Amino acid sequence: MPAEESAPQERAAFHRLPEAALDALTRGDGDREVVGQLMNAELSRRMLLLRALLDQTGGQASADAWALLEEVQRRAPEVVDDLLMAPGTGIWLSSALRRLRGQSPEDAPAWVTAGHLSAVAAAAATRAGVGFTATVPVRRGYVHLPTVGCAALPAAAEWSTAQVTGRAGDLTLSGYRGETVIAARGERRSAEWLPTRRLTVGPPGRELVLALEESDPYRTYLGTSPPRVLSEAEAAQWQAYVGEAWSILLRDEPVAAEAMRRGLLSITPVGPRERFRPYSSSAGDAFGGMNVSLPDGASHFAATLVHEFQHIKLGALLHLYPLLRPAGPADGEGPELFHAPWRDDPRPLEGLLQGIYAFFGVARFWRAHRHAVDPADAPVAHFEYVFWRDEVRSTLEGVRGHERLTPLGSRLIAALGERCAEWAADDVPAHVSRLAEESASDHRARWREYHLRPPAGAVAEAARAWYRGALRPPSALAAEPSMVPDPAVGFLDTAAVLARHSLSKGDGAWTDTAAGVRGAQAADVLLAGGNRTAAEHALRARLRDEHVPIGTWAVLGRALEDDPAHLAASRLLRRFPERARALYDALRATGAPSADPVELADWLGADVAAN
Repeated sequence: MPAEESAPQERAAFHRLPEAALDALTRGDGDREVVGQLMNAELSRRMLLLRALLDQTGGQASADAWALLEEVQRRAPEVVDDLLMAPGTGIWLSSALRRLRGQSPEDAPAWVTAGHLSAVAAAAATRAGVGFTATVPVRRGYVHLPTVGCAALPAAAEWSTAQVTGRAGDLTLSGYRGETVIAARGERRSAEWLPTRRLTVGPPGRELVLALEESDPYRTYLGTSPPRVLSEAEAAQWQAYVGEAWSILLRDEPVAAEAMRRGLLSITPVGPRERFRPYSSSAGDAFGGMNVSLPDGASHFAATLVHEFQHIKLGALLHLYPLLRPAGPADGEGPELFHAPWRDDPRPLEGLLQGIYAFFGVARFWRAHRHAVDPADAPVAHFEYVFWRDEVRSTLEGVRGHERLTPLGSRLIAALGERCAEWAADDVPAHVSRLAEESASDHRARWREYHLRPPAGAVAEAARAWYRGALRPPSALAAEPSMVPDPAVGFLDTAAVLARHSLSKGDGAWTDTAAGVRGAQAADVLLAGGNRTAAEHALRARLRDEHVPIGTWAVLGRALEDDPAHLAASRLLRRFPERARALYDALRATGAPSADPVELADWLGADVAAN
């Protein structure tokens, strides 16, 4: 922080990664040393953001906090570095600077946001054993000292202040009426004081140490959050989950595990989600932090850790080098949007690259792990591998050569593509491979049915052609459809989720749990069980209902896939279900008797090539 600590001639103007580190990152990898280099750059960035915040806020409180931080840095620079690198600190810095530009969603007054600097300084002094007295914000009755803990104090108002005094490692926090909370060396938990939990898992020399965040107001990335305190039983459960996943990573992903030992700093627990639909998130401004839901099992939790750490690495790389050129005015009114196999909504190119990088890591993990699982779990592990390998590879092909890619962006796309191509010959059970292919095709078809619209004029022309008994639909219907993102979209991964259920319980008992899969129609469950004929009948009946769920046409295409009498309909509905949806809706709007759905799809598919 003080300028005199390193001479100007010894300091590079910009952080640059060695070529070997860039090569590893563009290939989706990056060991402990590479992550350390990224962290050094992130630390410099945080220092710049902190200085920018101080310059724009000013005031005696900020000056006092800055002076305390400088004092701690002189005595224990590693403590200040650790505080600045805490994921919550990164989110706070970016949020505070956006707040000054009127762009932050935070609902606290500006002085509370800026005053968090005093909490950071107090936390640093506490950890370094530096005596201090500081005035810090109270947020709805809570005082948070990052990486140290959280105190509950009565407050006169929603937003107020408290005085914190540190002496010999002990903390005293005083509220507006003189109430005090004494945190003896910050370690003992009580109703008034919650020290930050830390987990340590793994054998000596290979242990992972990270914070289990319950109270940092900036831990959830999308806005500030009140504390969510875990019970001792819940904390023990998370300790076990992390420990089991860590053992798997040490065995199957040792390089990635060593990188995580350096760069995985905290986990914020999120409530449970539906099985095979876990929640996880990270943020570019929160290097080393993850929000994760209760896992389905150790293997899937390990995959989630890999997934989010890939995001963390790419986010840090993007702070150093652009992978994309900015979209210019000639690129249209809105961003160019793409199908992402891991999302329901259309994604801009920036988001698509993040998904590619994250799920490449997931595929890499399952490629190794599938050979180490118990035989009963092997089908799901094979499915996860081939599903994500092929989805990443097809998405890479869709953006290869894109005009917005920088040279480094093109290098990353090419390197990941080469690795996926190397994996193409890997042995995977045939029935698992087919399930993965069908699940991927199902997602693409449902996505098209939701978000794409054929030209309105072509749909009207097709309706007239249908009524007059034309042999084929008009060629205009094959024109490029418009993208109209549907905000009601959801559960496009239904086929993949049902496939996982079926593979995890090969005795057929999985159908008992299939009813709980959100977004699944009866026909989806029938298809997952291999009963295409019954699924076809159910879908024909469903399409005659007044309200037809979007995605039904795509599912019908899958049901007809093995029916030689309706191959044209199946091809059409698996590739262009939006045409059937648009035409069927147009015909029904006329008030005429409903067309037979399969006959209509056969007619529309007359010109769709077999390949």
